[in-house]
Amino acid sequence: MKLHVSMKVSDFEHAVEFYTRLFHQTPVIRKDGYAKWDVEDPAVNFVIESGNGEEGVDHMGIQVETGEELNTIVDRMRGTDRPFLDTEKTHCCYARQEKAWVKGMAGERWEAFLTHSHDHETYGEDRAHLLDKS
Repeated sequence: MKLHVSMKVSDFEHAVEFYTRLFHQTPVIRKDGYAKWDVEDPAVNFVIESGNGEEGVDHMGIQVETGEELNTIVDRMRGTDRPFLDTEKTHCCYARQEKAWVKGMAGERWEAFLTHSHDHETYGEDRAHLLDKS
């Protein structure tokens, strides 16, 4: 498992330069307004996206490697009695994934996800915005 952090930034190009220096590696995925670093030390899947006027943490998550791990985390999310969106197959962040969402205690969004491939040409979308209405 690996922690996931997704940030919105106002100056995308400067943010790419900053995080490339900070993590001492280039993004593993870079698209228009989207960059992802898959860092081993510290273990984090870190994403920045153009914020279109927004800045800061967009959401956090837990990246898993197997369906069994995903089921375990989703069961934990379900047991929190917080607003919850159950597992779905989705195309998001240029990838094919299975994911679930829960709203944290400070109103933040958390996802648990399993990525099957990074082969989409388009960004896609998921249901995370539905938690904001909870």
